[in-house]
Amino acid sequence: MPTVQVSLGDRSYPVLVEQGSLLHAYQLLTKHNLHTRRVAIISDETVASHHAKSLISSFPENQIPTLHTVPSGEASKSLSHTEMICREMIRAGHDRRSLVVALGGGVVGDLAGFVSAIFYRGIPFVQIPTTIVSQVDSSVGGKTGVNVTEGKNLLGSFHQPKLVVIDPDTLRTLPAREFHEGFAEAIKHAAIRDPQMLEDLLAIDPEARDVPAELLARNIAIKARIVEEDEYETKDVRALLNFGHTIGHGIEASLPYGQMLHGEAIALGIRAALLISEQHSNLPNSSSQKVLQALRHFHLPLTLPDSISTATVMEKLSRDKKFTSGSIRFVTLSEIGRSHVINTVTHSDLEAAINHLRRSL
Repeated sequence: MPTVQVSLGDRSYPVLVEQGSLLHAYQLLTKHNLHTRRVAIISDETVASHHAKSLISSFPENQIPTLHTVPSGEASKSLSHTEMICREMIRAGHDRRSLVVALGGGVVGDLAGFVSAIFYRGIPFVQIPTTIVSQVDSSVGGKTGVNVTEGKNLLGSFHQPKLVVIDPDTLRTLPAREFHEGFAEAIKHAAIRDPQMLEDLLAIDPEARDVPAELLARNIAIKARIVEEDEYETKDVRALLNFGHTIGHGIEASLPYGQMLHGEAIALGIRAALLISEQHSNLPNSSSQKVLQALRHFHLPLTLPDSISTATVMEKLSRDKKFTSGSIRFVTLSEIGRSHVINTVTHSDLEAAINHLRRSL
């Protein structure tokens, strides 16, 4: 079982990657001294229909968890759904001695993590991610939160999980589009820290559902080392994980939730960030082409729809947390594997990069 330790002092936790681990989740909770707590599973309706039965079946009859679901999709990352889940848990008898288990993708992980951060002023939680995005990225690092009309993830808390359990078998139930979009985050990791991973990603059959556990663990290790250096994003180290996300989040927020998937928007954001990297950090165009090749390999969009105006994207990204006192902190590459946060990018640069996305490759 590949295991990655996230070392954060008394907030440290392991990430376990093993096929079939969902079927013995309770055993893993027992091994990590979490089995004495009453469990509330938070999931979405689609994921629960595929995996909740397997997870619940791992528990003894006298400790059956309660199951709380929200509709699938980004719109469920909201204060209204947070309140709904919290009230359901209270009515089900949960209290400060309970444990939340997040079963699902990034939306569920962010929502469940936020619920656990505020329920009775904070209770422990465990991540069981079921998508590529959540398995390689969002399940680790402790960022939790919900969206508001003005932007993504603007309300939230840093709240580290006690344990992350990754079962690659859960990926087999993903529709093709949801499977492909997650690789935008893996390509991001390769771009900022691991050039060899680009080649390893290109070796994956994008039409299959077989992702090596070792590759998932390598992604988690990149995220873990960065989080260990800069848990609360105060040193410009954790900000490197935002490569492609400044413009990507602006694009995602410019459409109704769910119309463009997170990874699809990030793929467009990466293309824009590559252009800005060439202009501001001397990234060779040949390096940009290698990253774009990996994005195309997983059928990710690289052309911005005409229905999304540049003004709308600029308005949305101006609310992003990566803007500090009005200045722009932007992540660029000088070469594949070497990333930096710079402050020389202007609003005009951003507008030009967004317009660049309208050109077909």
